[in-house]
Amino acid sequence: MAAGLGAGALWGLVFVAPRMVGHFGMVDITAARFLVFGAVSGLAVFARPAAVRWPSGRQALAALGLSVLGFSGYYLLLAFGIQAAGTEVPSLIIGTIPVWMMLLGLALTGAGIALMIYGAWSAQHGGAGADEGGARFGWGIALAVASMVSWTVYGLLNAAWLQRHTELNATDWANWLGVATGLGALVLWLAAGSDVATLRARPEGTLFVWIALASGFGSSWLATILWNIASQRLSASLCGQLIVSETLFALFYSFVWDGRWPQATEWAAALLFVLGILASIKAHR
Repeated sequence: MAAGLGAGALWGLVFVAPRMVGHFGMVDITAARFLVFGAVSGLAVFARPAAVRWPSGRQALAALGLSVLGFSGYYLLLAFGIQAAGTEVPSLIIGTIPVWMMLLGLALTGAGIALMIYGAWSAQHGGAGADEGGARFGWGIALAVASMVSWTVYGLLNAAWLQRHTELNATDWANWLGVATGLGALVLWLAAGSDVATLRARPEGTLFVWIALASGFGSSWLATILWNIASQRLSASLCGQLIVSETLFALFYSFVWDGRWPQATEWAAALLFVLGILASIKAHR
């Protein structure tokens, strides 16, 4: 439980990262984070004994597939969603993963999301340009839902894989996922990212580097190890409930970054959301 909560606290940071360095493209932000993740994982792999350093062919294929679902593909969709719709609604949508993994507590969670959408829409697009803003906001929600689906599939498949292969070391598996994700991030950056000269010319370059290091090491490598520990020791449905901590931390970080208190509808949304998750946990028990 502690490992799962720790992973949630670290994951929550990545919901505000796209807003902190908004001058950079979402592909660049995604690629930078996961290139750091891949580099740290690669160094950790070589620190392991040679006999257990590399995965088998089957393990490598599993790591490559899961890395797209749970890391590069998931976060690329999420980053574009945050860019279009802000932090609050996408973070709550991602927080419904436990519900989709368990299919309980849906009514309260849905009501919470509806309130958050209403509050965020009122705050962001209450005036002129509402039609254009509405389309952008809707597109952001659609992308957040797609990223939620991607991570839900990853969470179920990753947990099932780890529980079928209890001989796997959680740190080794995190490192192999990291190397696979880093390779994917390199391909993504070469195919769709900005060139080095363009990146260096943009403002907030130092902050961009620090965020890449923090999210690549803490929110990716360390959080993945913690999540793998939780996945090996808890059932998939119970482990999924811990994702609520990611949502709550993301909301907290977002409000701190904005320098404001939540609106009444946002307080109510968070409360309903937590009640929905507690209902799921109670049903599980």
